[in-house]
Amino acid sequence: MGYKIPLFDLNFDEAEALAAYEVIKSGWISTGPKCLEFENRFSSMLNVEHAVSLANCTVALHLALEIGGIGPGDEVIVPSLTFVATVNAVRYTGATPVFADVISAENPTIDPKQIKLLTNERTKAIIVMHYAGFPCQMDEIMEYARDWNLFVVEDACHGPLSEYRGQKLGTIGDIGCFSFFSNKNISTGEGGMLVTNNTDYAQTAKLLRSHGMTTMSYQRASGHATEYDVLRLGYNYRMDDIHAAIGLAQLDKIKADLEKRAKVRQTYLEYLAAFSEVTVPFGEHKEFSSNYIMPIVINGVGKERRDTIREAMHARGVQTSVHYPAVHRFSIYRNEKIKLPMTEAITDSILTLPFYANLSNDEVRFVCDSLAETLR
Repeated sequence: MGYKIPLFDLNFDEAEALAAYEVIKSGWISTGPKCLEFENRFSSMLNVEHAVSLANCTVALHLALEIGGIGPGDEVIVPSLTFVATVNAVRYTGATPVFADVISAENPTIDPKQIKLLTNERTKAIIVMHYAGFPCQMDEIMEYARDWNLFVVEDACHGPLSEYRGQKLGTIGDIGCFSFFSNKNISTGEGGMLVTNNTDYAQTAKLLRSHGMTTMSYQRASGHATEYDVLRLGYNYRMDDIHAAIGLAQLDKIKADLEKRAKVRQTYLEYLAAFSEVTVPFGEHKEFSSNYIMPIVINGVGKERRDTIREAMHARGVQTSVHYPAVHRFSIYRNEKIKLPMTEAITDSILTLPFYANLSNDEVRFVCDSLAETLR
């Protein structure tokens, strides 16, 4: 069905179309100068030493774990309240994901206390996911990781330019991973970025993203190399220049987009303050955020009632979503021994409302009025 108010709105115009056209016209469309320019601008924006463009965030997570030396027999602590790719990346390495609960409905990020309880001699890494663009409790997590020599990967796919105590998300752990999927703050259709302040990690990521080859096609085509060696078993995880050019056009828009999103979120907070039935995660958060999505938790309802509310909202022309079903409940990961009471309560009652920069005050009011009518 067509929605009066969709869940998100793609922030594309002639700039992205022209950027793609100029690359096509140049005659070089695979990994090349635009990827390098995108990497340089992205690393500068985040104030991080290195950025490596990739095909998507999933492969960034996979490479991050490989760079961290994670493999069979190792355990990686992960949240269950995340997109399944966060956890799948652990399985790609042959390691075992160990699910940690989140803190609360007000702060649905991985609980540092759970990380400490789950650590054992097989634990080698932690993946944190900055939900909706809001930070995990990184001071406590990083201090613990240093004490136990644990590798920390930040799944920052929701958080470009979001901050934690003055640092950009994705730049606090050993490696940060970003997504440029179609509905993300920065969109290239498909795409991802790995960022790090460690030069060796960045060099390894560049090697592994292109079959373990010492040089890439653009270097050879431009006369900077004539042959190559293969040093490691690598992958075809490259981004191409068409996607990178679109990403550059998106970077031109990102700051203005995030400023508008902050105002939309504030409007939501003002309307939702009247809803005693609703908890808004991160409602008291003050630091700068990408405000990727607008999740709410409908207090005291289960999945069946939540889904009924979604259907009623859709009937009124308001598209909603659920970010996310609990990963540990999927068939591939289901284990009756895993008990995550907070995650399970939240994922059964969470609802994602429409959210994008050009959402007007009247449209936010319509969404909230529709929610109020549905709850009544």
